[in-house]
Amino acid sequence: MRTVLAREMGGCSVLGRIWGVWRRRPGVRAVPKAPGFGTEAGHRLRPRGSSKRSRPLGGQPFPGLLQLENLSREELVDVLRAAVVDQKGKPGELTLFSVLPELSQSLGLGDQELQVVQASGKETSGLVLLSSCPQTASRLQKFFIHSRRAQRPTATYCAVTDGIPATSEGKIQAALKLEHVDGVDLVIPVKSPSRKDFQEGVKRTLSHFRVVAMGSGCALVQLQPLTVFPSQLQVHMVLQLCPVLGDHTYSARVGTVLGQRFLLPAESTKPQRQVLDEALLRRLCLTPSQAAQLPLHLHLHCLHLPGMRPGEAPMKLLAPLPSYFSRTLQCLGLHQQ
Repeated sequence: MRTVLAREMGGCSVLGRIWGVWRRRPGVRAVPKAPGFGTEAGHRLRPRGSSKRSRPLGGQPFPGLLQLENLSREELVDVLRAAVVDQKGKPGELTLFSVLPELSQSLGLGDQELQVVQASGKETSGLVLLSSCPQTASRLQKFFIHSRRAQRPTATYCAVTDGIPATSEGKIQAALKLEHVDGVDLVIPVKSPSRKDFQEGVKRTLSHFRVVAMGSGCALVQLQPLTVFPSQLQVHMVLQLCPVLGDHTYSARVGTVLGQRFLLPAESTKPQRQVLDEALLRRLCLTPSQAAQLPLHLHLHCLHLPGMRPGEAPMKLLAPLPSYFSRTLQCLGLHQQ
């Protein structure tokens, strides 16, 4: 899990995990209402000052990608503290779980424990929500549970997909289960699940999707999960035959014959590095070996939260895109319309 951007509100901390893009400009903003794709906060998917033409990458194929193994614990705490863009009330931050105690001390929280309220998968960039106040954490968790039951989305993700969905928007529904295969937990779709399947851990999952832009055989997609399941969005996009760029776990389940895509059996398809065609590699200015290290292009862009105090309006929190994500959009000509 990699981190970059934080905001604290009344005992609650929000941290954007962007694979180590430590930005000092304001990037996470809260506004009363939240339709659309971050436009109310003035956040554009194209980086400031970027040209329309892509340039060779040189020695750094994924700008802004932080190598955690090159940092000490103290250095990581310093970087996280410097990533705070706004604070109100008592200091409170989120970081890698292993350095939460040091970060709490560094920010003056003393012995108060930080609690995870909302977090996405470890390979996903974007917002992570923590609280140093148990009452606030409980209230927010109840808010998320109630929203899911009402099928009201609270989280919006950006994804770049290898392939373009057949429809511009819609719902993806699938029954999923976790299986331990060769020492790895993998998510497997289940067709026509029985009552026994659900008793043994199969879950119904649901996501909304909307294609925001298309180009070069890829798409910029807005995703809103209405259920919670590991790797749900990655598996859902594979079921649409459009794996997320940088998905080195589930993309192998999409096969191609004579230009036509089809699903391979999930139970017998082992994870492998994502393979991109030569035309796409050229657009991305990547070699095959660099593409094998491509980060997952799935970003928790927006969270909707209730007001932190009675009478306060709901909030919308936004996290800017990682540098490598913005560069990919530039290379592919994918811009918000």
